[in-house]
Amino acid sequence: MEEKANQLAERLLDYGVGIFKLATKLEASLPGKHIAGQLFRAGTSAGANYEEACGAESRADFIHKVQIVLKELRESHYWLRLLLKSDTVQNFNIDSLIEETKQLINIIAKSVITAKKKK
Repeated sequence: MEEKANQLAERLLDYGVGIFKLATKLEASLPGKHIAGQLFRAGTSAGANYEEACGAESRADFIHKVQIVLKELRESHYWLRLLLKSDTVQNFNIDSLIEETKQLINIIAKSVITAKKKK
């Protein structure tokens, strides 16, 4: 189980790097700055919150922290879709980040369900 947690932590770290790279490509307009900030905060905090969840003090604490990860991923998903639909970013594969976001959401949602069942 520890190896799966490490793999997921590494995947979330890589995801954060992708978000970081995308956020730096957004233009310095008011909308660009706003979306870059929102996306950067949500996308990078998912991994940080997962690391906190791995060190949770109780099952309830773990569930709470993993639900925050899920919330941040869902917010990231929104901002990525907004960027895609607005055709704001050129020369960046947003589709792959959106796909990774969906996969991470599914993994984390399943973790929440499993943790709640073991209560």
